[in-house]
Amino acid sequence: MNHEATPTLRQARERYFDENGFGQGGNYDERWVRVDVGPVPVWFPNSAQRVRALRFHDLHHVLTGYRTDFAGECEISAWEVAGGCTDHWVAWLLNLSGMGAGLFFIPRGVARAFQRGLHTRNLYRSEYGEALLGRTVEEMRRALGLEKPVPAPTWKDRMSFAGWSVAALLTSALGAALFLAPLALAAWVLVGLLH
Repeated sequence: MNHEATPTLRQARERYFDENGFGQGGNYDERWVRVDVGPVPVWFPNSAQRVRALRFHDLHHVLTGYRTDFAGECEISAWEVAGGCTDHWVAWLLNLSGMGAGLFFIPRGVARAFQRGLHTRNLYRSEYGEALLGRTVEEMRRALGLEKPVPAPTWKDRMSFAGWSVAALLTSALGAALFLAPLALAAWVLVGLLH
């Protein structure tokens, strides 16, 4: 096998950063992060907890093939929720929000990704470091069960999806309310000033 045919996670992640315009090293060391919510750019602090979760999240994109567009982020969110985010509370929060948004716009894609996540593993239980990054993409896909076909949902799988969907919709609604509250307040003050 040639080296290019079996890239390491580190090599594949660097290619992923480059292809998606994430900058050298994924900009993990930046103090602020910009995320576009539709046409609106939102800036927030790049906390240590976010970076801790994002290191695995980015590797998950490489391993699963989910894109970084809106649909892909909703799908990978559902996949990560189904597989569990252990003690990565930022991952739980962001993934539940992403899954909730996806339920409105791409419910079938979210359901498929959730089902895949129930029957594969993810990296949130792994130790991040050189040993992990040195493993090949192929090797890790096999280790996580990503090469196997996804089974049809059982009754238990459907109940799990329903329960997590409720949690995701509530998390998304709360996030939207927190995001929109300052805008609503500003509009209310502006209307009051104009009258």
